Amino acid sequence: MSRADAAGLAGGPGAAGSAHDDLFGRDTPAPPLAEALRPRTLDDVIGQSHLLGEGKPLRLAFQSGKPHSMILWGPPGVGKTTLARLTAQSFEAEFIALSAVFSGVKDIRAAIEQAQQSLARGRATLLFVDEIHRFNKSQQDALLPYAESGLITFIGATTENPSFEVNSALLSRAQVYVLKPLTADELKLLWQRAQAKVLTDLQIDDVALDTLVGYADGDARRMLNLLEQCHTAARTLGRMQVDAAFVQEALTLNARRFDKGGDNFYDQISALHKSVRGSDPDASLYWLCRMLDGGADPRYLSRRIVRMAWEDIGLADPRAMQLANDAALTFERLGSPEGELALGQAVIYLAMAPKSNAGYNAYNQARAFVRQDQSREVPVHLRNAPTRLMKELGYGHAYRYAHDEPHGYAAGETYFPEGMENPRWYQPVSRGLEIKIAEKMAFLRRLDDEAGEDAGSR
Repeated sequence: MSRADAAGLAGGPGAAGSAHDDLFGRDTPAPPLAEALRPRTLDDVIGQSHLLGEGKPLRLAFQSGKPHSMILWGPPGVGKTTLARLTAQSFEAEFIALSAVFSGVKDIRAAIEQAQQSLARGRATLLFVDEIHRFNKSQQDALLPYAESGLITFIGATTENPSFEVNSALLSRAQVYVLKPLTADELKLLWQRAQAKVLTDLQIDDVALDTLVGYADGDARRMLNLLEQCHTAARTLGRMQVDAAFVQEALTLNARRFDKGGDNFYDQISALHKSVRGSDPDASLYWLCRMLDGGADPRYLSRRIVRMAWEDIGLADPRAMQLANDAALTFERLGSPEGELALGQAVIYLAMAPKSNAGYNAYNQARAFVRQDQSREVPVHLRNAPTRLMKELGYGHAYRYAHDEPHGYAAGETYFPEGMENPRWYQPVSRGLEIKIAEKMAFLRRLDDEAGEDAGSR
């Protein structure tokens, strides 16, 4: 075997972009760049310094000499599988990998049998379950006794919040480590390593590299795949100098990481809502555009924007509700991308509008009270009296028609069921239109007080 072939097998120069012959003379494809550059030691890992730096939790776990079960939680391409493999290697354990997408209880039993055989030979087993959140409760429960007995060291990898997706019993027996997306500098370091070890003939200028880093979006695997695509496209065209125009023309650049049903989705809509509530128009636009760029349904965003107007602005600026509704209707009429401008302007207006959750709070308090309270009778003077019998029973008797009263207000009148005090749920804030509403409420209460004093003097 030639030196070039040996280098390819070892993941050295020439491992990507060229094939080599196996022992039988057949062409064997070179491993993908992501596999060729897979870290062989803990020090080879790029990223996760908050876990792997000196004195940090995972580094200390490796140095302890005693493996423990763990859940690795983080987005795709941040090293979950690599860390599991390195754990098995560090503790000289058998490594068994299962994918929760394709495996079931039968596969778990087979893995346990293999672990028992390894134990008989004096070798421990590390069982790695990728996408552990895809296992149902019974499948997760099947792992418990073996993790507890020490037959296996269990490592689960998940992109979903384990608080919601992993059984509490299994969660209590495993340490959760949160992995983070790689930073731009870390992705550039990954490129430097790829160029030094494999893609030695490829040159990428700074603007093109920034473009690739942006589309990799913290995902090391995606970054390496993009670099591999660049290398293949450049060699096909007979050029090894890559600029931003080449990247845009030659590569298929998919949308950035965005899980429409998972934590990432709800984290971003939460960030948008809180930016509007916090009166930051630029941050509001940023999160709106991030979600649109990631493939979020603009109609869903329209509904959330309308909700923000009612929840966080309310009667402090009733125009906000109208503008939010108009933006949603505009999107329905124009579609994408033109209609998205209306959503953008709506979040700017909402961010800068005076804020009040007084109506939101009042509604929630009233609803909670009614849910736990008894069914109180409607006061007789407020009842409708469409028949003679109802009139004879006093329905509607002594009802005071507000339009006939001074200021259009029946001072001293009560509209609550008998025996129920006014709970004063609605407390307007001193912002926007609610300043005027508060002044009006104070004026009406003075009229009530005066009416009570007059009634007491008679």
